[in-house]
Amino acid sequence: MSVRAKMTLNSITEEKWGPNEGNSTKYLNFACTYDSTLPEDQRFQKATPNGSARFQVDNPSALEQFVPGQAYYVDFTPVSKS
Repeated sequence: MSVRAKMTLNSITEEKWGPNEGNSTKYLNFACTYDSTLPEDQRFQKATPNGSARFQVDNPSALEQFVPGQAYYVDFTPVSKS
């Protein structure tokens, strides 16, 4: 079993931490997306009408893959206990 959500990257924010000037991390801030003209979004809206996710990412090459305003699929698949 798996569940798919469709989310839009609303922003990438940076938070500084610690006493050193160079210490910071970036967060990807997602929200469920909805465009009333898209049948796919209408189906998603019935199942997941609202939601948000925030991911801390410190890998620069991973951050390059994400564009604010772009929609992404997020898949939730259970991990086996073996």
